[in-house]
Amino acid sequence: MTRPITAGVDGSEESLAALGWAAREAVRAGAPLHAVHAWRYEEPRDDDAEPGERAAREAALAEQLAEAVRAVGERHPGLTVTTEIREGDTVAALLGAAADADRLVLGSRGQGPVVGFLLGSVGQQVIAEAPRPVVLVRADDEPVTEAAGREIVVGQQGEPDDSADTLGFAFRAAAARGAAVRAVRAWTLPPVFAYSPGSLRLADEAGGLEPYERKALAAALAPWRERFPDVPVVEQVEMGSAGQVLLSAAAGAQLLVVGRRARRTAVGARIGSVAHGVLHHARCPVAVVPHD
Repeated sequence: MTRPITAGVDGSEESLAALGWAAREAVRAGAPLHAVHAWRYEEPRDDDAEPGERAAREAALAEQLAEAVRAVGERHPGLTVTTEIREGDTVAALLGAAADADRLVLGSRGQGPVVGFLLGSVGQQVIAEAPRPVVLVRADDEPVTEAAGREIVVGQQGEPDDSADTLGFAFRAAAARGAAVRAVRAWTLPPVFAYSPGSLRLADEAGGLEPYERKALAAALAPWRERFPDVPVVEQVEMGSAGQVLLSAAAGAQLLVVGRRARRTAVGARIGSVAHGVLHHARCPVAVVPHD
């Protein structure tokens, strides 16, 4: 069974933009759309309690969600759409929804070209712990940002296996849109002893550090080029901070894809510095893909 593309909806402008983005993505993928509203009911004090208040509030939320979905259905009449209201902790509810989804789409308030996304604590926790890819969409996102010619930009780091899930997401997104993939690998001069003797030997054999990085990127892309021969690919290897290089490359992109290690640390799950940086400053939607 095809997993749905799930959007978190709370009636805000940014969540409605996320719902619109998720709907267009579902149409491209031939997948159903699932809209989820997560809420927590605060029990009133006995003297403030109104008969039927809980049921009335839930009914109001259901109507609000149905209204948002009706608008999507008018724009995409052939799309299968389902809705759900999940009560309880917001983070736990969204994580539960993400577990059953192909990806989870959330909205974020845009704070202009300098600040970019305003990523609240709920969004950070969901992105850090979700078992599936999470896409963050700005409130001002519109279909025009997905126009032909706008690339899918993806960050590649480490060995081919380290970025397989991230590259796979980017290539599938590009194939569905008829877009090109711009694969970006950033590198910096290593401090003393940062590279192992084996790595330095490979770099020397490649003719230097930059050729070594280019060879590493080409190796990671090779299986995806073979699997998606019709997707144009631009390889970009650039010296500099990974976050800054990605943000520059994605200035005119329709989607930026980055990876996140799914392993938990002693202080819990983390987004990672690169993903954290681009989530706060990217102008386009950002997909964060968990990987081992």
